[in-house]
Amino acid sequence: MKRLRGFMSVRVFALILLALSVLHGQSEDLLAKAEGLYRQADYRASLTLLRESGQASGRACYLMGRDHFMLGEYKKAAEWFERAFTLEPANSEYARWLGRSFGRSAETSLPFFAPTYASKARAYFEKAVELDPGNQEALRDLFDYYLEAPGFHGGGYDKAEAIAQRIAERNPADGDLAQAELAERRRQFDTAGEQLQRAIRFAPREMGRLLDLARDLARQGRISESEAAFDQAERLAPNSPRVWLARARLYIEQKRNLERAMALLTQYLRSNPKPGDPTREQAEKLLQEAALLRAASGA
Repeated sequence: MKRLRGFMSVRVFALILLALSVLHGQSEDLLAKAEGLYRQADYRASLTLLRESGQASGRACYLMGRDHFMLGEYKKAAEWFERAFTLEPANSEYARWLGRSFGRSAETSLPFFAPTYASKARAYFEKAVELDPGNQEALRDLFDYYLEAPGFHGGGYDKAEAIAQRIAERNPADGDLAQAELAERRRQFDTAGEQLQRAIRFAPREMGRLLDLARDLARQGRISESEAAFDQAERLAPNSPRVWLARARLYIEQKRNLERAMALLTQYLRSNPKPGDPTREQAEKLLQEAALLRAASGA
């Protein structure tokens, strides 16, 4: 009788393990499908599937955060990234995205809250680099923060230059690009142009470098050369939302070609942007700005 009870206990335990294994497999399948929806930019559907999966792993929380981030829901994104990072505190990417969420929260929140969010963004970018010194995206985010933020928020050109040197150690083209942006901020336009040209020589088929060159040339008043660089970027990446938005943003910044800027932004909003492309929120904000400038000019 005891042997029978022991056999039954083992059998029940095996059945429980089998059931748990099946449930885990189903959850993993749902998570994989949610990641596929994210890559297709169907963020709402991805969120729905994640909720249905019932998963609370770091990977699931991280994906929830990215879905909310892409929808422009930065505070919700930060909440999910915090959960992911709490579960996996050695994950550099979780820290980086947490920094990005707080950074966007600082940009979009009321002025009273912005300094707190900015401080958290810097702290998490620095943490991401500390956790993985070879994380190029984290280095780039930290460089951008130091470049943009005033000194009383922990920014500064000297800090940005130190990070640019670290970027260059791992990727010379990216390092030249960072140095070019820094030179531009310091109004060293000749140096900025030289650095950009070096970056393009290192990676002649990288669209991002062409867009930076186009912007730099326009800011130096070399409009025809800037347009040629934009045209080259479009040939390299036809129908790219990044090209449309970069070109429109520059036109708006320089208060020229506003009709074309609005057409490019409208084209962007009718497209299906993918993760990594500028957000629809950014395009809508620029479109409103272009419309106001056009109205003010009387065109």
